[in-house]
Parts: sequence; C-alpha cells; structure tokens
Amino acid sequence: MKPKIYMAGAFALLLLGSIAAADKAPERKVHGTTITSKHDPAVKIRLPKAAQYVGADRWDLYGVADAEIHVFVEATGKRIQRMYWVQFEAYLPDNTHSYDYPFTEKLTHGGREFDVSANFGLTNNTPRAGSDGERMRALVKQAGFEIPPERMSVRLVHLVDDAKRKELMIIYAEDLAMSGTTVEELGKPENKAKWEGLKAAMIERVKERIKLTF
Repeated sequence: MKPKIYMAGAFALLLLGSIAAADKAPERKVHGTTITSKHDPAVKIRLPKAAQYVGADRWDLYGVADAEIHVFVEATGKRIQRMYWVQFEAYLPDNTHSYDYPFTEKLTHGGREFDVSANFGLTNNTPRAGSDGERMRALVKQAGFEIPPERMSVRLVHLVDDAKRKELMIIYAEDLAMSGTTVEELGKPENKAKWEGLKAAMIERVKERIKLTF
C-alpha cells in the first residue's frame, strides 16, 4: 500500500495461528499459473509453470483500501525458493488518499511503467498487524511452506489511474542462499557493487518469469 509497508512483507517469519477468513470474495480469476483481471487494471499475468498457487485473499486494508492478493511459490520440498505476490489495490471512495511512490527507479514492463524498489534482509521480523504482509504469510503458512532465513526481493508498482488511487503491485522474492551470499556479506560497504549486480540480475528474472499482457 505504501513503500515502507511492503519490504517487510516478502519472505518474513510466518505468524502462528490459522488464516483469517477473507472479508470479500476475490474478483480476479486464476487458471493454472495465470491471473486474469478484468479491471483496475485489465491484465493477464502469466507466471512460470513450476509455480504453485498458494491462494488468494481480499479485504479492506487498514479500513482505507480494497486489497486483493494472489500468492504463488516455487519450492524445493516445502522450502520456498521463489515467491510471486500479486496485489490489486484501490483506495475506498470514502477517502481522498493517493499513492506517492517516488518513481526514481523505473521499469517499463508489458508496456506500462512501474516504480521499482529492491532490497535484501533477514526474515525473522514480525509483520505489522493488519498488513498485507500479515495476510500473505497466513496464506503461505496454511499451505505448509517454509520461509528461508534470508531473502532478496523486488517490488514493482504500477499506478492504474491519473488520480493515483489504484495500483497493481507485484513482489518477487528469492531465497538469498541461491545467490551464494548472505545478508551479512551484502551489508558490507565494499560489497555494494555486488548487491547492485545481484539486483540487476533479479530484475531481469522478473521480466523473464512474469509476463504481463494489458
């Protein structure tokens, strides 16, 4: 929903307890590894055939926005290697809020412009209560998948309308161990260039693995 809310979301510690019932029925349809949305925006999102569908949820996020999420994973056994988190979100008509992503780093994908934000980190944080990240983790937990201890991830956000009140957010996350490095190593000042290289390669994988048709 906001840039600062997202990054704690990907590959974080799962909450205890069962998944809460969805407040609303999801509107987008899933067939195999393809998500079809007829509005806000109208788009087909095609993921790799190896991805497994974890599930969907839809609710009023913090009481100010309609949020709908769909989550897929690629895993070895039950340990997640890659996660695909797709979120459709729009502010409710009873407020005048708008999204304020910086678009300082941008990507054109599927013919549309996306704000890009990437980082790496540990996964032992606690999600914000009531957040989209909390809902995502509940879906993943119910499906029985295990979160790797360290991850790197990239978030793409497309603003659907000129009023900046509707967004499509796609979060792609990977087990950092697959890149042969650690959070501690990447956090060293002398390894800044290494992280930039890993980030660029990850963004290329997003373009290859997530196909968008508007």
